[in-house]
Amino acid sequence: MNQETNLYRNRSKTVKLLAMSGGICVILLLTFLYCIGLFDGELKVKPAVFSGAALLVMLILLLSSLLSLRDKSAQIVLNKNHFSGKTTPLAKAFGAGNWEDVTAINLQKVGGDTLVIVTLSNASNYKDRLPSMLWKMAYYEATQELNIMYSASVIAIESAELCELFMSYWQHSKKESGIY
Repeated sequence: MNQETNLYRNRSKTVKLLAMSGGICVILLLTFLYCIGLFDGELKVKPAVFSGAALLVMLILLLSSLLSLRDKSAQIVLNKNHFSGKTTPLAKAFGAGNWEDVTAINLQKVGGDTLVIVTLSNASNYKDRLPSMLWKMAYYEATQELNIMYSASVIAIESAELCELFMSYWQHSKKESGIY
């Protein structure tokens, strides 16, 4: 087993995602211009507000994604003791997790992306790492577990391969600690 695996940004996947986001921004801009009456002289307030707000959010996300292209560091880091990633806002805010706290690793389809979900026990050990909104999104009170999501959308491998990589490091960690 490798001592550490670093997964970096795949430029072609990132450019494809940014091009799709740019296309959505253009469509939203045209919708906004139509709704304010630029083409037919008739103002449509509710659709203008909706399309303008959506355009603003998409432009902010697009600009932040463009700025993040300068980051040349690893997007996901796996080693025998810890795992960390920056592929989702939740994973980025969470930081490094310990393999000894992992109870499950699964693939889950969310929207147009398939995410690797790492379930952790001892959620109270990680509570101070996440802002309140992200904590509410990741913490399941019924099971008292924390679910951290990782995406393969910007790295060089697919979701199933990423899940297998997480699983192999987790199983190797369990073997070394004598749990397995």
